[in-house]
Amino acid sequence: MKNKPLNHIKIINFFLLQSPQSKAINLNILSILLFSIMVVLIRKASENIHVLEVVFFRNLLAFIVMLPIIRSAGLASIKMKNTKLFYIRALIGAIGMIAGFACLTLIPLAQATAISFSQPLFITIGATLFLGEIIKARRIAAIIVGIIGMLIIVQPGFNSFTFGIILAIISALALSINALIVKKLTLTDTPQAIIIWMVIMLIPITLITAIPVWQWPNFETWLYLWGIAILGTMAHFAWTKSYAMAEITSLAPIGFIKLPIIALLGWMIFSEIPGTWTWVGGFIIFMSTIYISHRETKAADSLKPNDGAQEPKL
Repeated sequence: MKNKPLNHIKIINFFLLQSPQSKAINLNILSILLFSIMVVLIRKASENIHVLEVVFFRNLLAFIVMLPIIRSAGLASIKMKNTKLFYIRALIGAIGMIAGFACLTLIPLAQATAISFSQPLFITIGATLFLGEIIKARRIAAIIVGIIGMLIIVQPGFNSFTFGIILAIISALALSINALIVKKLTLTDTPQAIIIWMVIMLIPITLITAIPVWQWPNFETWLYLWGIAILGTMAHFAWTKSYAMAEITSLAPIGFIKLPIIALLGWMIFSEIPGTWTWVGGFIIFMSTIYISHRETKAADSLKPNDGAQEPKL
């Protein structure tokens, strides 16, 4: 029973290629697709109950979803080895999740997504300062081009610095720190432990914030909440595994493809029509993402398995 593959693991394995770098890229793209759909469900659920309740149920129901995973993997696989870092991640993760969920109810989905693109800048700086990762010229260029694309999108919307925008920036910063912590945790702990303990620790934290605004969800809202929990769990597994297989700075630019996906979903479901600047910036971001992903995969595949192998210059 312990070795029996679960359905979501089969889906993840479908996207795996031979190169470790390619595996990481494909897992990261899969997580982006799942997270994008989850964003829509968050907005829909928040139309019926308070967003703080949505955050709580996202963690509670995710824990229920994970129970078969815990049973299959065994308790030994989720043992915490870096306990202090787990608690720090839970606190920062709570701030990032609450701010991120709340901003989705206050500003257009495409704008919230564009602001979240500041994450790679924070991640890149943090990874070089605290994780000792080396950033080569072309990777830096791709990050810069992506950030320029983000600014093209956001600048026209900054005539008024709204509370929703502030929350989006707070979420981006918190999630960037969270990504760095996850990368550090993958050196000592299993992906299962990293994900499951995050959810367990967030349940009491988010319950405290949800109690003052509590109301029971109706049937439709329950469907959205379960969808958030299931998709979020699958996306989190894929995301965590991708960061365990590749340098954090090589995966950061891939997150930019979320914009055209979110813009399309926002238009189809909420009639949010992105302006010209959104598409111009989105195109720039998308091209930088395609380029850096191609270079990283090519570089990883060209490495030779011998002591004299040298990392190609990017």
